[in-house]
Amino acid sequence: MTEHLDVVIVGAGLSGVGAAATLARRMPGSRFAVLESRDVIGGTWDLFRYPGVRSDSDMYTLGYAARPWPGEKAIADGDDIREYVRRTAEETGVRDRVRFRTRVVAASWRSDRSRWELTLLHRDPAATGEWREGEAGTTSTITCSFLFGCTGYYRYDEGYSPEIPGLGDFAGTVVHPQHWPADLDPAGKRFVIIGSGATAVTLVPALAKRGAHAVMLQRSPTYVAAVPSRDRLALRLKGRLPASLAYRIVRTKHILGSIVLYQYARRRPAAMKAVLRNAAKAKLPASFDVDTHFAPRYDPWDQRLCAVPGGDLFRAITAGDADVVTDRIERIDERGVRLASGGRLDADVLVTATGLNVLVLGGIRLDVDGRPVDPGRTMAYKGFMLAGVPNLAYTIGYTNSSWTLRADLVANGVVDLLQRMRRRGTPVVTPQASEDTGPTAPVIDLAAGYIRRGLAQLPRQGARSPWKVHQNYLRELLLFRIDPRRRALRFEPAARRA
Repeated sequence: MTEHLDVVIVGAGLSGVGAAATLARRMPGSRFAVLESRDVIGGTWDLFRYPGVRSDSDMYTLGYAARPWPGEKAIADGDDIREYVRRTAEETGVRDRVRFRTRVVAASWRSDRSRWELTLLHRDPAATGEWREGEAGTTSTITCSFLFGCTGYYRYDEGYSPEIPGLGDFAGTVVHPQHWPADLDPAGKRFVIIGSGATAVTLVPALAKRGAHAVMLQRSPTYVAAVPSRDRLALRLKGRLPASLAYRIVRTKHILGSIVLYQYARRRPAAMKAVLRNAAKAKLPASFDVDTHFAPRYDPWDQRLCAVPGGDLFRAITAGDADVVTDRIERIDERGVRLASGGRLDADVLVTATGLNVLVLGGIRLDVDGRPVDPGRTMAYKGFMLAGVPNLAYTIGYTNSSWTLRADLVANGVVDLLQRMRRRGTPVVTPQASEDTGPTAPVIDLAAGYIRRGLAQLPRQGARSPWKVHQNYLRELLLFRIDPRRRALRFEPAARRA
């Protein structure tokens, strides 16, 4: 007999553990499971093991609202975040609900039974590494009333690796940060990091600390801002107020600060550019060409701003342990990189910090009564459900603030919806897109390269609520509690089987 669950959560990373903990706390009688394709809890924070991997937003908002971040660092190391997620899973009982090495490959909604039928692929116990596309395994089927995808938005088995002329000729080591070798010792080696995003600005100072010389080779600059590695208010309040109250105060400060900063940047981009340029200039040697290396052509927050705790990237450059080169690659040869300007960078290790590959809902094949669902051609209700698709939710976080701020909103929004369905006696809910959604855009609205490459996969958002992601936590905190279009959700009773 096929197993049936009330809710299936896909993914045991930061979002999935948070969603499961919310469901367990607010609906303790629910029959649910968390399906995880990997061997461990942690998601992104277990996958990425490159030197210096850390949060790119403060932990007071990247941490869960209901589980105060216990560390002192505002920008935390990947190991500490991974442990925080695992400890949350243990202490909330979520760990016992996780089924590892289990991948959802297909999900079919059956209107005649008012449930999802999930096709699962179970990995061979002997298999190691990341689960690659097309890998074999044993299959099984389960059903559930509600499906909740907490899979992130990129592929775990491979990062983006563009064609780089001559890369195969290089005599040294080539590494992608998503697959960092555990036995790679940086000491005494010359690294060239190809890329300029959050991964690159993290790697450069971390490698310098480990005795390497690191050069960040970028085609064009990125906005980089020094931020405190520890929060002074949090340190002052520690021991003077109950931990939960202090956490709420510091969390509120960071939420308001990020909203004010973003709004200022979008309304006065020229002024924000000057602020960021002058801040970088103050931390770098007088001879450093800030306008070439840290003054992008685009406006702040067209792409995500890179935070460097304590200005560690700037300090590594000032100390002579690192450098930034803005140029194009003509060709890779056996000794390093030949630049379009005529220069060259010799290297022992090339790091292709060239980005991610987008993968929506973990690549699950969706259909509703046999009709395939293409998320990239579907409107998103409040950025967490798909129009015309019953009893399905997914998590996508903010691009201008902490991912978990929105993940918490979505998790509580799903539980609110489940409770509403239970009270009404209508176990089926389907968002219904109207014709007044306005012009559409991808639900993740960034100019970053990995988003542009994955545009066709991303659900669409409209110009007005409830079809728009507002990138404003306080506004969405209200909108998640009301329905601006009362007929946007259709509630139905369970189907009567013949």
